[in-house]
Amino acid sequence: MLYTDNTPGRTVVLEDRTCLFFSGFAYLGLHQLPAFKALVIEGIEKYGALFPSSRAGNLRLSIYEEIEHALAVHLQQQAATVFSSGFLASQATVQYAAGCGELLYAPGSHPSLWYQEPLLPAISREEWITHTIELVNTHPDHHFAIITDTVNPLTSTIHPFHWLQELQRKVLVVADDSHGIGILGPAGQGAVHFLPQSPALRYLITASTAKAYSLQGGVIAGHAADITALKKLPIYSGSTPMMPAHAHAWLHAGELVRKMRMSLQQNIAYLLHLSAGSSVHNPHALPAFILPAGDGLVQYLQDRDIIISSFPYPQPHSEPVNRAVVSALHLQEDMATLHRFIGEYLH
Repeated sequence: MLYTDNTPGRTVVLEDRTCLFFSGFAYLGLHQLPAFKALVIEGIEKYGALFPSSRAGNLRLSIYEEIEHALAVHLQQQAATVFSSGFLASQATVQYAAGCGELLYAPGSHPSLWYQEPLLPAISREEWITHTIELVNTHPDHHFAIITDTVNPLTSTIHPFHWLQELQRKVLVVADDSHGIGILGPAGQGAVHFLPQSPALRYLITASTAKAYSLQGGVIAGHAADITALKKLPIYSGSTPMMPAHAHAWLHAGELVRKMRMSLQQNIAYLLHLSAGSSVHNPHALPAFILPAGDGLVQYLQDRDIIISSFPYPQPHSEPVNRAVVSALHLQEDMATLHRFIGEYLH
């Protein structure tokens, strides 16, 4: 277990050692940029540290409507709403979905999507897809709600969704895009870029805004009727809203986000180039590069002042997955150093 007194960015300080940091999930690195921090400070000066009232109260803060409209446009949905965390947004979404139909969980669905401790399918995703298509098509409309992640950050893969076009009955699809929003798509709109459109499909997209955008919050986007109904749940009215200063920062950081997203894409491309033909795995050009398993590599890199991601997840008894997570803050020399030491260890 490692501890630090400083929030990591490109590097992290551990016991007076400055180490390269290839872990975490601040993909665009906004949290460490002076320009972004200045926007957060500007927001605090205007709105304070928090909005001390329920979103359902009789006094509303207009910036929440502003960011929800902007996120709905960004995610190409009719409406959106924000929460104080991605976990809370996911929980609100599945609570709502449970009232819309029987929940069909995809294998390995993130714990934030779990409703009443579901028994996740212990089959391959391909088998689950075949079974789901048959199940949905032999039941009435609106009988099921499909629950799935769009991206698996532990395998660095984007799940396929073309099969949804084979569904002949109307279903609600809850898609957690926490590791896609801000990264995937031509404008960073995430999974909506490749989710198929069909009269049978109605989407609710939920995501943490912390992963790419460095905002302590979460978003749910979808049909206006669903968002309106969802806002009537106690989990919405009884929760503290997103920090308004973060909403202010995101609304004014458009050009900064575009710049950092371009840097992230360039960094991913560079490390893909360096690691081509090696045992480093990243089939879909995501920020997470899967490394060979075992504690040996973790310690070898740590001894050389490089920290990678390696911990049991999603359960305490799960096997650790070794990953190098690239952010927009990294320099080419950082990735060259990482690549060199991985190569030394493996040979």
